[in-house]
Amino acid sequence: MGLDGKRILVTGAGKGIGEATARLLASRGANVIALSRSQDDLDRLSAETGCETIACDLAYLDDIEKCVQDALPLDGLVNNAGTTALEPFLETSLASFDHLMTVNTKAAMVIAQVATRDMIERSVAGAIVNVSSVAASIGIADHTSYCASKAALDALTRVMAIELGPHGIRVNSVNPAVTLTPMAVKAWSDPAKADPVKNRIAMGRFIEPPEVADVIAYLLDDGASMVTGHSLAIDGGLLIT
Repeated sequence: MGLDGKRILVTGAGKGIGEATARLLASRGANVIALSRSQDDLDRLSAETGCETIACDLAYLDDIEKCVQDALPLDGLVNNAGTTALEPFLETSLASFDHLMTVNTKAAMVIAQVATRDMIERSVAGAIVNVSSVAASIGIADHTSYCASKAALDALTRVMAIELGPHGIRVNSVNPAVTLTPMAVKAWSDPAKADPVKNRIAMGRFIEPPEVADVIAYLLDDGASMVTGHSLAIDGGLLIT
């Protein structure tokens, strides 16, 4: 695997998929910069992996550029940070819709802009992985804002891949089905909601964060040198049913 010595920023690294990814990349020799809102999570992760840390709340777009500047130079980026809100469509507020679009989509765009401008200036053939969701392509009750924000992230991924490809920068998204992060455990705690979805998954279970991290690591690696512009479902077969 070609990750040894590469500087890779992982957002939302305090928990769930981001934490699993930061740990995996560090174990494969990458120099990981972990970004999260929670300093306590970052301190624990740094003590256990030796990663660099940046505390930043991505809901505040004006602060993002400075936070990412502190991480430069980069060879790779994992836009993992995200949030959700459980609201029926008729009760979805503009405030929550705007918040999810900011954290899940706008922040990813701003972070990638800062990172890739620097990559281009240094002539670095980098790689970016945006952590999306199967919710980008299917409807899920009570997830209006989340589904919309992830669909927008997939669209952003495709445009980034087209425009950054000539600079040698690859951009893909991973699109997990229900992954047992703290956020997902909250959203899918009701068996009446979870069981019908689980029963449609060919593998018969929900996903663990390290299973997503493995795919992210592959997409960052030079072994995926001609893989770009894809939204890769990690769904245990959900979308084929």
